[in-house]
Amino acid sequence: MTERLRLRPLIVEAAERLAEAGVGSPMPDAENLAAHVLDTQRMRLALIPMVEPEIADRYRALIEQRAARIPLQHLTGTAPMGEIDLAVGPGVFVPRPETELLFAWALAYLETLPHDHAPIVVDLCTGSGALALALAHARPDAQVHAVELDPDAIIWARRNADTRIAAGDTPITLHADDVTDETLLTPLNGTVDLVVSNPPYIPEAAVLDPEVADHDPHRALFGGPDGLDVIRAMVPTIARLLRPRGATAIEHDDTNGGGVAALLRSAGFTDVTEHPDLAGKPRFVVASQHP
Repeated sequence: MTERLRLRPLIVEAAERLAEAGVGSPMPDAENLAAHVLDTQRMRLALIPMVEPEIADRYRALIEQRAARIPLQHLTGTAPMGEIDLAVGPGVFVPRPETELLFAWALAYLETLPHDHAPIVVDLCTGSGALALALAHARPDAQVHAVELDPDAIIWARRNADTRIAAGDTPITLHADDVTDETLLTPLNGTVDLVVSNPPYIPEAAVLDPEVADHDPHRALFGGPDGLDVIRAMVPTIARLLRPRGATAIEHDDTNGGGVAALLRSAGFTDVTEHPDLAGKPRFVVASQHP
């Protein structure tokens, strides 16, 4: 009879392997992969002291893939946003924890709206559908529109949208379209309460971790020489879509928060505010449409 193995030493060994490979969060990743293999929650790993040898072998194989800098979310197949999990993998941008702060701000903003109409929300550059679907889950009364150009990303967004419909969420409307198109969503002109966006915003010369450079789609990452090309083209459309006193929240590279704020001010937006991420770096800008 093959002896079972102690789980905790396996996880410690795995974290050491990931640290040697340059992974930025070795212990959390080692624990998350263990939870994935065991089909449990990370916080419940302590309740599983021993594992079968075949489980240990599967775990070590996943750790080697992570050590090769394959993104954690590609190995688990999911990424969280708000209260939902999204299916992700090759061909779509992996949502990051930093975007949770923009999501939280958006939810808080929707709470301030009057109850005289159903909120209308637009998510530009939706990718996997992360912000749109998380908002539709949290606010089933909202009409949520999501725009994505990349055909591979749209496949993931549709898959996630179908999953959320099956779970009972209010369906979103997914548009295969270009956020830089001046005629985008013209039927919604002047009616939208909130526009959110996590667009391509990395300057072209930036040096990125292998998980990002080798696995996230480049068109989801780079926003021209200064990182602002897509945002610059979106701002007039956002101004056109929003109703008076509607608001927008746009994520950006930590080098160009001031640039995004300036673009919004020059388009006539008011109450322009820059927000930091959990590391204190500039991460997203919010603004209101002038009355």
